[in-house]
Amino acid sequence: MDTSVILIESMLGKFKSEKKWVIQAINQLSEEDISWSPTLESNSIANLVSHIRGTVHQRLETVFYDVPDTRNREKEFDRELLLSKEQALSLASQSFDVIIQVLEEIKSKPDLLIWQPFLDKPPVTYSANNNQSTLLDMMVQMVREVHSHTGQIIYIAKIRKGKLHWQY
Repeated sequence: MDTSVILIESMLGKFKSEKKWVIQAINQLSEEDISWSPTLESNSIANLVSHIRGTVHQRLETVFYDVPDTRNREKEFDRELLLSKEQALSLASQSFDVIIQVLEEIKSKPDLLIWQPFLDKPPVTYSANNNQSTLLDMMVQMVREVHSHTGQIIYIAKIRKGKLHWQY
């Protein structure tokens, strides 16, 4: 099997697992828990799922589906951001579904991993990626960022609930 396909399948497995943990954690929370943050300087789960959704939109949907960038990053981190449990679940599911869909598309065309999608676009200033970044660079960054935020979501959920119940 092609090394590129093995790498893509590994990323698919990671994102499917992350989706499962995030959805299970949010499902165990109350509406109040979704918008609660541990400190005034910390993000809530509402902030984190909004941020993940904005990141996925800006870095993947605008590139793969040629949609305009409508991201409002400031709003993602608004301390007053309130989301219902259903909204949080929806944003999380949408985010992971887009990532998984993009990876499935790449899997059928693994040469896309060396594509530089931002080469002919205005300078990228919003992320660790730059205009020289390949799709592989972008996806590795996405794995890192989403994994980090998944850990934050689970940590906040554990603070609120004490113990979470997982289905493996």
